[in-house]
Amino acid sequence: MKRLPIPDDVTGFEIDADVKQDLKSLPKTLADDVARNLVMVARLLDSEPEEAYNYSRVALRLASRVASVREAAGFASYMTQRYAEALTEFRAARRMTGRVDLWPVMADCERGLGRPERALAMAGEPEVKQLDKAGQVEMRLVAAGARADLEQFDAAVVTLQSPELASSAIHPWTARLRYGYADALIAAGRADEAREWFVKAVEADTDGSTNAAERLAEIDGVEFTDALDEDSEDEGVDEAVEPVRRQIDKDDVGDDRMIFEDEEDVEEFYDEDDVEIDEDYDEDSFQEQPKQG
Repeated sequence: MKRLPIPDDVTGFEIDADVKQDLKSLPKTLADDVARNLVMVARLLDSEPEEAYNYSRVALRLASRVASVREAAGFASYMTQRYAEALTEFRAARRMTGRVDLWPVMADCERGLGRPERALAMAGEPEVKQLDKAGQVEMRLVAAGARADLEQFDAAVVTLQSPELASSAIHPWTARLRYGYADALIAAGRADEAREWFVKAVEADTDGSTNAAERLAEIDGVEFTDALDEDSEDEGVDEAVEPVRRQIDKDDVGDDRMIFEDEEDVEEFYDEDDVEIDEDYDEDSFQEQPKQG
């Protein structure tokens, strides 16, 4: 199996405690190897998603029966727009754990595959009621996006009208909800109302999770110039900032997990549709190594 280089400062201890618990179904040295690859996935997911995807495939070949690995592979596939692969991995993780928090991103994969009707059908399933508040907001955003895919722009606006949107309280998902609503208003031809909601999105967006400020400036006719671009300064050419949107952020799903203590518990959820464990991998070839600091 082809391995990828991993920096010496990546020990595997950087992963979350719940993921460590999930990896306890593996032999220790194998678990450490998988953990280091998962750390690389997390490090690269936003900045270099293709590289993150490659590391996720290594982890998947090593431990395809571990839910955390399937979930990480799902997000790496999702971020690189491999929606069919992502959906397969998310479904596998859900079978293994029984969790529903991946439901919105699974629905968004259906959108990515050009099946907005399926995403809308998922928005009406009982699983949505089991989501926490953040998950329910995500589901609204996905459903509104599906309406827009179908050119049902007014319906998209109505989909996002909710108590969460009307609330003045600020939550981690508030900026994205307001941004999504403003974007839906733009698509519905209601630019004046959209401007008001882009302003509200900017007020809530303390960590820059959206490009609401740029969209607001665009509406107001303000153009941006890259101060570091000498050619732009010399020629007086302003380069418009192209907005980039992502429907679902990986940190916006819940983190409740059901942990399986032994491999048999996981195996009952494993079927022939899942990725098979590498038959060439020899667990006995691993010897106990001292933990790295």
